[in-house]
Amino acid sequence: MEAKKILILGGSGFLGNAIYKELCNYFDTYGTYFTARRTFENNQQFFRYDMQEDDVFELVDKVRPQLIISALRGNFAAQVQAHKHLVEYISKRDCKLYFISSANVFDAYSKYPSYENDKTLSESVYGRLKIKIENMLLRLPAKKMAILRVPMVFGNASPRIKEIKKFILDNEPVEVFPNLILNVTNDDKLTQQIHYLINRNKSGIYHLGSKDLVHHEDFIKEVVDRIGNFNPIFKRVFTTNDERYLAVLPKDNKLPKNLQIGYQEIIDHHMMT
Repeated sequence: MEAKKILILGGSGFLGNAIYKELCNYFDTYGTYFTARRTFENNQQFFRYDMQEDDVFELVDKVRPQLIISALRGNFAAQVQAHKHLVEYISKRDCKLYFISSANVFDAYSKYPSYENDKTLSESVYGRLKIKIENMLLRLPAKKMAILRVPMVFGNASPRIKEIKKFILDNEPVEVFPNLILNVTNDDKLTQQIHYLINRNKSGIYHLGSKDLVHHEDFIKEVVDRIGNFNPIFKRVFTTNDERYLAVLPKDNKLPKNLQIGYQEIIDHHMMT
């Protein structure tokens, strides 16, 4: 049987590249890059794609994937346009789209965690962008798409951890939000979960975060402890006096036990650095 052909849009970014590395030994996997880096230019599986200049139609027509994973970042208007074209393409082809969305689609609801079928509502520009794209996908036949909502993503090579390390080394304060309750994930677990969803040919809405919740301040302080013996300055930011949730938990689409993760495991992961 021929390996499934997969195209990862945003394949050179932190998440996109982690997904590429997880899948490339099992599927016929392709990715896109925007800023030239030798590794991608010389890799026959990668195509240069500039969201603001190139039409995504041409790219998907050339690759003809059975599954497109969108981990695009960058210009919001260009993202909307690209996904509009992807939806048109998918509706006419034997093809499916996995869209990496965000817990921010619920950032207007701060009183409790959010589940797959809760109504989306966001106060942030980023959250509204993700909602707009999600709504486009929800018009496709259900079996042709999956919306994968993820909370904050950590991991040794993650932009968040790199930024924290830079702040510590430059003696800059690390921002923590004492009132924010969230769930988290890392690149390793997230890519395994996506691999599972592809293998099982899953569609629908998935919440891919830790199964438990933690305060942002406690989480970041523990991660910093694991990174090394530093004495960082923490800047506590209160956006509200009340506790506020930014967490996506599964209710309907739960993954098998071995693919679930607790936030403590994500903290412990940082002992590896």
